[in-house]
Amino acid sequence: MSAKTIAFTGGGTGGHIYPGLAVAGALREKGFCGRIAWLGSEKASDRAAVEGAGLEFIALPSGKLRRQLSLENAADAFRVLAGYMASRRELKRLEPSLLFSKGGYVSVPPCAAAASLGIPYFTHESDLTPGLATRLNAKKAERVVLSYEATRALLPESSRERAVVAGNPVRASIRAGDRAKGRAFLGIPDDLPLIFFLGGSQGARQVNQLVAETLGRLAEKAFVLHQGGPGSSPAGERGQYRFYQYIREEMPDLLAAADLVVGRAGAGTLWESSALSKPMLLIPLCGSGTRGDQVDNAELFARAGAAISLVGDEATADALVAQALRLVGDTKRLTQMGRAAAALAGRDAASEIADLILRRIGEAP
Repeated sequence: MSAKTIAFTGGGTGGHIYPGLAVAGALREKGFCGRIAWLGSEKASDRAAVEGAGLEFIALPSGKLRRQLSLENAADAFRVLAGYMASRRELKRLEPSLLFSKGGYVSVPPCAAAASLGIPYFTHESDLTPGLATRLNAKKAERVVLSYEATRALLPESSRERAVVAGNPVRASIRAGDRAKGRAFLGIPDDLPLIFFLGGSQGARQVNQLVAETLGRLAEKAFVLHQGGPGSSPAGERGQYRFYQYIREEMPDLLAAADLVVGRAGAGTLWESSALSKPMLLIPLCGSGTRGDQVDNAELFARAGAAISLVGDEATADALVAQALRLVGDTKRLTQMGRAAAALAGRDAASEIADLILRRIGEAP
């Protein structure tokens, strides 16, 4: 394939980075040998993730997009404008055939800049309900790539005909997870139930607190694996318990080894777990400070039989213990839930989106 350039943008959380990296990886696997450059935020963690995947990273000024009035809005407006000007400058220099946006507030200035320069762009939404960045980016996007068909009806009517459903990209390494290797890494037998608590790349205080409140009861019946996130601490010192602030290379095998995944209802957790047919016990982020996207995601998976959702006041220690122990004691139910998860979100979105991109730039395999 010719040496064209494809630009990516997105960031702020792992959910706006890792799916994009999965698409970039799929492009390479399909033979794309051109330049791939990522326009991202100034966060060190974003740069580390992208450069760790072997991609060029270009940091841009970025301001958050807030729905509520705030004194910080004025300062952020200047940063958004600075991000737009920097994006125009970098896109002129890169001359990409296409820009792929994975979303997040950092993606809005590059998409606006691409539109002003006549550069086609695709924007992707991971969640069931489209976020503010997607709504803004969708206005001039050539393609609005969705994870779920139900999201199409939630878009402005003018964007629906440009929408295509492809799923949420998952890294190839996750799909290659090996249950036996994960069990061997932890040193646990195959017949011991493994409950995997995921705090996410940013950590989740509520999830970590629930681990502390339930560990004594859960560790009597199962092995508890706990990723707490940056700055978190172990929930206890039980023998059947292992804690990590962050899991990197071992994540695919440890996720494959789990019998039940417990965590938030962000798109990353949902789709990576589903890629490995894992049943889930979800504690979606809700209340002030969130648009409710995780609650919507969790309800979708619960209705499909892929998960049990504990929302708001339902997420008590007693309820979590009761549900978790009931599930790990019912192999048939776990298998059914895992199959439902795979049916709902098990497609190889990274490959499908890579094909869309390659067809658009005239390099379809």
